This record gives sequence, structure tokens and C-alpha cells, in this order.
Amino acid sequence: MKLGLMLGYSGAELRIPLEDVQLAEKLGYDSVWTAEAYGSDAITPLAYIAAHTTRIRLGTAVLQLAARTPANAAMAMATLDMLAGGNRAICGIGVSGPQIVEGWYGQPWGKPYYRMKDYVAIMKKIWAREEPVTHAGKEISLPYTGEGALGVGKPLKSILHMNPNIPIFLGTGMESTVRMTAEVADGWLPLGFVPETAHLYDGWINQGLEKGGKSAEQFERQAMTQVKVTDNVQAALDAMKPGIALYVGGMGHKNLNFHKEMMVRRGFEKEADRIQELYLAKRKDEAIAAVPNEFVDSGALVGSKQRIAERFKAWEDSGVTGLTISGNTEAIKTMAEVARLNFPQ
Repeated sequence: MKLGLMLGYSGAELRIPLEDVQLAEKLGYDSVWTAEAYGSDAITPLAYIAAHTTRIRLGTAVLQLAARTPANAAMAMATLDMLAGGNRAICGIGVSGPQIVEGWYGQPWGKPYYRMKDYVAIMKKIWAREEPVTHAGKEISLPYTGEGALGVGKPLKSILHMNPNIPIFLGTGMESTVRMTAEVADGWLPLGFVPETAHLYDGWINQGLEKGGKSAEQFERQAMTQVKVTDNVQAALDAMKPGIALYVGGMGHKNLNFHKEMMVRRGFEKEADRIQELYLAKRKDEAIAAVPNEFVDSGALVGSKQRIAERFKAWEDSGVTGLTISGNTEAIKTMAEVARLNFPQ
């Protein structure tokens, strides 16, 4: 199985663990991934990393769709790919949530399904450079002819001869969007994926692949997990609970929270409701304490090297083609060994 390294997005200060990225590349990791919320962006750090690496693929997990027009995202990713030497960039895209889309970017939430589908189609047309780009979409159209338009928009073709094969991965988790991902995209960044729930997605993915005229071999599936090498499993699980409580309890609107929906799908409906109730009541410590050990453990790789190796087998058998890990230097080395990468002895 291919391994990726997740760097995420910054806190108050931006620090890129370049030595860890270079170690991951040396050990045979396939990819390194960045993210964005409402602080550091996802593309700029990858350009910096590209200048200090030679092979490892450079992925966004994810670009927030509302942050850029599809043309701007296509330009930025094509530029990154060219600076990196070609065939290294992976454009991972997600819709984020309505609080960020409308509150931070000042964009309408609209119809995310169609917006994402239009976005992918426009980006692929731009990279292909087959003709000046036009697109009559349900959410996004080029040229723009909506409110405020002068009506003089001109279809254009990129000046830069771009890599037409930059893969697009979509961060999705619901039935309709997972099907659409398999239909129009090159890969999938599943939300809330754990080996125990892998079977829930198989039918949706197969339907999407059939509609898109693709085989399973043409579609990458890149899951994500946290890795902690430790003799104190409980302490490691407890350390992960605040992040889970934040996303399940406080990320997104009370009635529109994809992270909570993923927890419910995994069989923890009562716990998800309780976490959200406590978090929104500003009882964050209680919300953290309400996160079940079983939920955390099933989505992470925690414990001794032997325990991690045993639990990694379920990820290998889950149908994903790659696993992105977040963890320290010890975790990076351990996973290279566990996943049997081509690393120095």
C-alpha cells in the first residue's frame, strides 16, 4: 500500500517539518499532503516542499472549493506541478462547510454537488487546452453571464501549456457525492473512513466508475489516519479526543455537520448527539470526555509497533490504494517498516 504524510494546516505560526518530509521521501512514501481552513493556504507550502524534494507527490487535502475559481485553482496547481518537475501534483478538492464558505469566503453555499462537478469539469478543460474554455454548468458557467455581467466575456485558452494529467481527488463521504467522485475524479479522499465501514462505499464507487466508463485500477482511494507509537494506548487515545470533539461538536452548523454524520454512520449516533450538545453548550471538557475510546481506536493506529502492524492489516484489506498518516518522526519510520516500503535497512 502507498503511504502519504499529512502536514495539515498551520496553527498560529506556520512550521513545515521539512526534515520529516525528506525522510518520508527517502523511506519510499508516495505523497505529502497539506490542508487549509482559514489561516495558511494549502498550495504555497507544497511549492516550498517541491524545491527541497525530488520525487514525492504533492497533494492538497483539501483545497476549499469556495476559496478559488476553478480557473484560478487550475492555474495554481499547474504552476506547482511545473515547478516541481511535472507529474507530482495532486489536486484534492473539498467543499468545506457553509460556515466557512459563507462566513470566510463570502460565497453562497449553493448546491455543492453540482458546484463540485462543474469545478472538476472546468479544471480538466483548462489543463487539456483543446479549445477556448466554455462550460454551461448548473452552478458555474464560463464565460460568466449572470448578474452584473457586461456580456463581453471571452472564452480563453491557457497561455501556459499545462500538464493535462494532473489528478483530481475529491474529499467526499455522502452517497451522491461519492458516486460522483468515482464518475468524474481520479481519486477519492474519503471522509470518516475506517476499515469497518469500507463495504458501505463499494456499491456507490462501482456505480460511479461504471457511469464514468472507468475501471477500478484508474481510481485511487487515499484514506487517512493518525499514528502514535507508544506503550500507553489510553493516553494516546485521550490526546486525540479534543480534535474529534471539535469537529463533531463544533465544526459546521448544528444541523449540517459532515463530521458528526460520519460518526453516526460508524454506529455512534447517541455519542455524536451528546458530544455536539455538550460542545455547543461550551462544556468542552465534557464533550471531549464523551468521545468513546472505541471510536478513536478504530480510526487510528496506536500502540506498540506490533499492535500497529496487526491493526494495519485491516487497512490493507479495506480496498484503499493509499493511506495518509499524521504523526511524528518515529511514526513515519514505523509505518515505512509496517507497510514494507523500500526503505534502507
